[in-house]
Amino acid sequence: MAVDVGALRVAPGERAGLDGRPTDEHLGLADKEEGGAAHAELLDELRELHERLWAEAERSVLLVLQGMDTAGKDGTIRRALSGLNPQGCAVTAFKVPNNIELAHDYLWRVHAACPSRGRLGVFNRSHYEDVVATRVLGTVDERTWRRRYGHVRDFEQMLTDEGTTLVKVFLHISRDEQRARLQARLDDPTKRWKFQPEDLETRRRWDDVRAAYEDAISETSTDAAPWWVVPADHKWVRDVAVGALLLQTFRRLDPQFPPSDPRLDGVDIE
Repeated sequence: MAVDVGALRVAPGERAGLDGRPTDEHLGLADKEEGGAAHAELLDELRELHERLWAEAERSVLLVLQGMDTAGKDGTIRRALSGLNPQGCAVTAFKVPNNIELAHDYLWRVHAACPSRGRLGVFNRSHYEDVVATRVLGTVDERTWRRRYGHVRDFEQMLTDEGTTLVKVFLHISRDEQRARLQARLDDPTKRWKFQPEDLETRRRWDDVRAAYEDAISETSTDAAPWWVVPADHKWVRDVAVGALLLQTFRRLDPQFPPSDPRLDGVDIE
């Protein structure tokens, strides 16, 4: 079942236009049931291609997930990697930098976490916190966060040149959907651990955070590493969209199992 994600791409040189992008569209899918079937179909093919990437061990894929609080980064990771060989996956969740990380440049910890050849890496938040969160919180001045756009473009071009394909996804939710998800965390004792008091302050600064994302995405969507804005109000649509983006990436790479050693031809194990 083909899912068209072409319209989700942010064309290099153009504005992201987040305010004009819907958060609740279905991408041509009728309902959650059809979405689940499409997702299962995508995963079947993705598992085989991922196994070939792991065996080939020459290139890597990096899925970068960003979004407003409650956008669904954790859930996306669980669903996107469902059934994949865990040996060929590496997930990194970037928190507030510690003292050791702060003693280095801001890309130091990010580069160290990039996937090795043969692996699918996933960043739950990423180096984009250093041009979004730092801007909103005022921990760096405007000259610094603006300068970092160029750093990020060069960094991602280097990764691409060295064999890592980036899939950068902004999980796009509405303010109303965020309110509902935050309330659900508060109301459910089994989910309350996810809620942080700082979430309310971040929500109050919704417009500032969205403006920071608008600029960051617009400045860093390139031919080598474009951004994709995925409607995420419906979790099942989000899952299908991210799965489709990964699948089209793996199809394009078309990894192959390495050739067998001719010395093994005709060998019988006794």
